[in-house]
Amino acid sequence: MSTEQTYAPGTHPDLPPPSNTIGFVGWVRGNLLNSTTNIVITVLTVYLLYLIIPPLMSWVFLDAVLQADSRDDCRAIAKEAGHPMGACWAFIGKRFELFVYGFYPAAERWRVNIAFFIMLAAFYPVLFDHAPYRKQGLWFALLAPVILVWLLIGGFGLEPVDTDKFGGFLLTLVIGVTGIVVSLPIGIALALGRQSDMPALRIICIGFIEFIRGVPLITLLFVASTMLNYFLPPGTTFDLLLRVLIMVTLFSSAYLAEVVRGGLQAIPKGQTEAADAMGLKYWQSMRLIILPQALKISIPGIVNSFIGLYKDSTLVIIIGLFDPLGMGRASLADTKWQGLSTEIYVFVAIFFFISCFAMARYSLYLEKKLHTGH
Repeated sequence: MSTEQTYAPGTHPDLPPPSNTIGFVGWVRGNLLNSTTNIVITVLTVYLLYLIIPPLMSWVFLDAVLQADSRDDCRAIAKEAGHPMGACWAFIGKRFELFVYGFYPAAERWRVNIAFFIMLAAFYPVLFDHAPYRKQGLWFALLAPVILVWLLIGGFGLEPVDTDKFGGFLLTLVIGVTGIVVSLPIGIALALGRQSDMPALRIICIGFIEFIRGVPLITLLFVASTMLNYFLPPGTTFDLLLRVLIMVTLFSSAYLAEVVRGGLQAIPKGQTEAADAMGLKYWQSMRLIILPQALKISIPGIVNSFIGLYKDSTLVIIIGLFDPLGMGRASLADTKWQGLSTEIYVFVAIFFFISCFAMARYSLYLEKKLHTGH
């Protein structure tokens, strides 16, 4: 007697896919081994990783020295353990606070820590619309810059700290975050001004954008550090960090203006005509219809400009400000740690990679969230 179950036409349950087409095996077969070219590239890639990863892991982790008082101690510890000398991370550990705070007074570094968490709290409701109490959070974000300036610089009950004490990652965050936050609205205004029907405004915006884009950032930083005082009244003092922030912001805004202009040009003319037909004024149509679409299109370019600006903050070492690289080079002047530049570059590279990768991932999240064209 047959034990096979019979089904009416169209009622047979779906069978599971073959096991070699799903899961990790299916992904490998479908993406890495689905053609002769992919097979060759995959084999070469695995071989290169085999050559690179084991010695890298040995240098970074297995043979690394975490506790030592000098480079010679690192070498002696490695020799005693019977393996080649790996990374001397003890150097980074001894100079860690210098890398983070620069020359900020040790007794006042609690202000930097609080400022960092306030900055994160201010960004959260701005970047994520599902944040709890978002309306109140946005008001807090508007007040946050004033609070941060008060905490970092002092006054009104706090001990004043000169900005020439700023350094390390603190200096990088101050320059990068300030440039990113301030340059975006300026860049949008410049993009709108470049497309304006008012000839004078359009000429001014075009002239500014083309001039700034045609000059290297290093040149602008030199102007900020040396020549800018010549244009000020005698006896006028102008904080160097503030001058750098102004130049970095203007430089970034010129590039962002062109990115936003590209997004504006991608908007069909019918969108503007539809806004006019609805009786919307210029600023209403820009705020409600044109700019939201243009900025959505421009997200990859905007984030790319932000990442470039963030990394360009290391150029301030040219004018005597000590970013993480400057702090590292200053630390190498100590004879106990000379010759450990590789550890510095790897440590700073990891910091910038984490920061830039976070911005890139948020960009992808925002693109996916705003992808409503379907």
